[in-house]
Amino acid sequence: MAMLLSACGESTDPPQPAAASRPAIPVIAEPVAFQAERSRIESVGTSRALRSAEIHAESAGEVVAVHFAGGEKVAAGALLLELDARDERLNLELAQVQLEDARLLLNRYQTARGNEAVPVTTLDSARTQEHAARIAVDLAQVALDDRFVRAPYDGVVGLTDVEVGDRIDASTLITTLDDRTVLLVQFTVPEAFVRRVVEGDLVEVESWTADPIKATGSVVVLGSRIEPDTRSVRARAEIPNANDALRPGMSFRVMLDLQGRTWPVVPEVALQWGASGPYVWAVREGQAERVDVRVVQRLQGRILLDAPLQRHDLVVAEGVQRMRQGTRVELLDPNALADDARAVLGNGMGES
Repeated sequence: MAMLLSACGESTDPPQPAAASRPAIPVIAEPVAFQAERSRIESVGTSRALRSAEIHAESAGEVVAVHFAGGEKVAAGALLLELDARDERLNLELAQVQLEDARLLLNRYQTARGNEAVPVTTLDSARTQEHAARIAVDLAQVALDDRFVRAPYDGVVGLTDVEVGDRIDASTLITTLDDRTVLLVQFTVPEAFVRRVVEGDLVEVESWTADPIKATGSVVVLGSRIEPDTRSVRARAEIPNANDALRPGMSFRVMLDLQGRTWPVVPEVALQWGASGPYVWAVREGQAERVDVRVVQRLQGRILLDAPLQRHDLVVAEGVQRMRQGTRVELLDPNALADDARAVLGNGMGES
């Protein structure tokens, strides 16, 4: 009979040796490192130009020249369209003549005033007329400038339906102007990750076109409130568009990698499971010690743990099958083992 019983029913098997008296178990252990938890947010974003404008004329009139073509890059101040300006030029010339006449009159009065031949009130009236004439010249110049439509900033003009001979007014859309050097992409961040997103975070975008275009940028604005219908907050990212491959209005797949708290990280093979949950074997003072853990995140071959582990603590990666609490362990050098394996393989190939 494999097991002998004493008179009182207790087992008479020979006692097992204490853990400390057992031979050391060879293991491979790795020091604990720390790594931040990483989460990836994916969203759909819509882009617009850094600056975008609809170009209208300041006043009504007949178009006498169109100086741009759709899709053309223009510089700030570039002339886009001319309206008939004959009346405005004449009005400016008349205002300039009246200004010159007012100045001559003022000069005569000022000279005569030195001899006290002109009353003070007459001199003051001449000054007022000269000032009013200068204002009239400025107004005439503004009216003339309004007959020439210019680009307010560097950008790309859109298509136009306006042609020479058309009569337009201030409500007529001449064209659009977009500064596409940078695109602003608006997307949403789930409520759960709002506190992790800050201005300056790196953003990756990918277009939904047949040939996807990838680009990177950064978060520049985060909304001030959670949208109750989507439980998310709106965010905006700037995407440089130096090669002009992207267009305002495009939709994008937006990807944002976020860092969370820093946790201990160990090899995936070090994680064991028991009746009470996951645990690892730590090596402390030459003996195995069980440490209960909570899995935070799985990475490629490694696991982030919520556990009472310190930096550079040793965790058993190979040899965990025979571990017991308090078991003495012998640390093996994995590099030496690899060298031995290569030597054995080399000898075997030589013999063959």
